[in-house]
Amino acid sequence: MTGSLPSTMTAIEISEPGGPEVLVPCERPVPSPGPGEVLIEVAAAGINRPDLLQRTGGYPPPPGASDIPGLEVAGRIATLGADVDGLEVGDEITALVAGGGYAEYCVAPAPQCLPIPKGLSVVQAAALPETFFTVWTNVFDRGGLQPGESLLVHGGSSGIGTTAIQLASALGARVLTTAGSAEKCQACVELGAERAINYRDEDFVQIAKDLTGGKGVNVVLDMVGGSYVQRNISALAPDGRLCYIAFLGGSKAEVNLAPVMLKRITISGSTLRPRPVAFKAEIAGNLQKTVWPLIEAGKIAPVIHKTFALRDASQAHSLMESSTHIGKIVLTV
Repeated sequence: MTGSLPSTMTAIEISEPGGPEVLVPCERPVPSPGPGEVLIEVAAAGINRPDLLQRTGGYPPPPGASDIPGLEVAGRIATLGADVDGLEVGDEITALVAGGGYAEYCVAPAPQCLPIPKGLSVVQAAALPETFFTVWTNVFDRGGLQPGESLLVHGGSSGIGTTAIQLASALGARVLTTAGSAEKCQACVELGAERAINYRDEDFVQIAKDLTGGKGVNVVLDMVGGSYVQRNISALAPDGRLCYIAFLGGSKAEVNLAPVMLKRITISGSTLRPRPVAFKAEIAGNLQKTVWPLIEAGKIAPVIHKTFALRDASQAHSLMESSTHIGKIVLTV
């Protein structure tokens, strides 16, 4: 333990469920790391859609997690808990956390910490964990995407989307994506998408079939749900995999299951936040082995739309709710 740590810190708390204005700066005790944990002096923290859901009361933190929002951070290790191997005070890391990221200090399980890739700034590093962990476990572990297969990513200009496009393309898959404007579609193509489909005036089902010789895509990564469910099933090839990570368009839909049976489609959904540390540690190991070298080689880079000071977290949430951004929004401490 270091002796120079302050006793209190500035953090952003949710005063009550509501709009962005309920995010308010506060003073909190600096947390102490438990066994197998580290305390990070936070330099930057990423903003993610689950943070917005937590703010409105729709996504409470799992038992034992901080009530402070924020699922990913980057900074320096300030102190170590007991039984931590392979990390040292002063190491520059980025980490996936179950909460507590919007603060000057944050506790993280040591196995969920990764070194900041060479060549990346701390702000860029803070934009990595939540989207890269999510995309890896859903597209590659659950979705089983292989080189030469095709992936349809909905919301291609989001943090998840920009990550999925780059990662799948770098690992040898064909990538199609949807987005809501010409500007966003162009950004997706520049990131590696073979075709970006403007969902406002184009039919992604027909285009997916046209570009695959009528077969359909192998994997769909969807965060929309609702009316997209049946259309996703139509866009999939035989033995296709439909992976759900969110339901921005609604969590309920009336579905004709016949094509699911006829095409042997697998539908899966997952949440990452409540999963055990050992599960996330396995993802971290895969990312460091397979993805970090691609980042350090310049083949993949997080897309940062805008940064805000920690105290301006409410403005950052307002921007995300506007859906005008391309890529990630990051708080700087």
